[in-house]
Amino acid sequence: MRRFFALCSLLLLSAACAATADPTPTLAPLSGRIAADGSSTVGPITQAMANKFIPAHPAVEVVVDISGTGGGFRKFCAGETDISDASRPINQTESEACAANGIEYVELPVAFDGLAVLTNLENQFVSCLTVDELHRIWRDETIANWQEVRPDFPDWPLNLYGAGLDSGTYDYFTAAIVGEEGVSRMDFVGSEDDNELVAGIAADPYALGFFGLSYYDENRDKLRLVAIDGGMGCVEPNAETVARALYQPLSRPLFIYVNLGRLAENPTLAAFTSYYLQHAPQTVETVGYIPLTDLLYELAEQRLSARIPGSVFAGTGSQVGLSLADLLAQEK
Repeated sequence: MRRFFALCSLLLLSAACAATADPTPTLAPLSGRIAADGSSTVGPITQAMANKFIPAHPAVEVVVDISGTGGGFRKFCAGETDISDASRPINQTESEACAANGIEYVELPVAFDGLAVLTNLENQFVSCLTVDELHRIWRDETIANWQEVRPDFPDWPLNLYGAGLDSGTYDYFTAAIVGEEGVSRMDFVGSEDDNELVAGIAADPYALGFFGLSYYDENRDKLRLVAIDGGMGCVEPNAETVARALYQPLSRPLFIYVNLGRLAENPTLAAFTSYYLQHAPQTVETVGYIPLTDLLYELAEQRLSARIPGSVFAGTGSQVGLSLADLLAQEK
């Protein structure tokens, strides 16, 4: 009986102590504003991430603007944004601008994309173009007629549409097709808004244009896709040919760049960036892009965790044919 009362006393004392002890501290809810800007290709991914993240964190605001990759880097390196969406790696000029303003960044690959080459639905004679034909078209302003591209094509005018000069898509396309980033003929209709390019090509029977594959997937009923012969036969871009690097040379990785100083100071930005990488495989696919391999996402998460500054491309901009896995693995 004495043992029973002793045990009861002990239990009552424990309960009283538990009632008076300080409760386990809880983390403060996330709040604040995250500003992202840049690529029209990557913007929809970042927006989709924000749409998934905010319901669990209603005090957080994520603003996603689109100025093109180049325009986004100008704002990012001036300290105006937290995240820069990019459809190509940062180049030397942009990297130097960030350094001049004391801004360090971590480069994180988030998806693969292919650049689609398109014609109007009325164009029934072009099913495939070689890289050499595309090179001549986009380098030589004297080519103004489809018959000048290939003798068996009809005597039709040739009107060109493509990503605007501030777009990373333009930079990558010119690097891959013309052979030099940012160099092409200038007599084309350019825009950083891919929806404008879709509308332009859809309304012009003589059009030939290019933009990110996801915008074609959303507009299959309005445009015709052209296969590309990079030397191994005609290949159309799709999830398999891009992920397996069969669609060459117009397959590329997509990136976000995150301000490292703000990442260290702002738990909301840190949480959103971690969430971005963890949920990228599913979200990327639902938006219409191609997920990276599991290994690449793992390497990207290691890069974020270690807060590794700079670019694996050493600030050289668009790099055609380089293995992203090899570049990231060198940091392990």
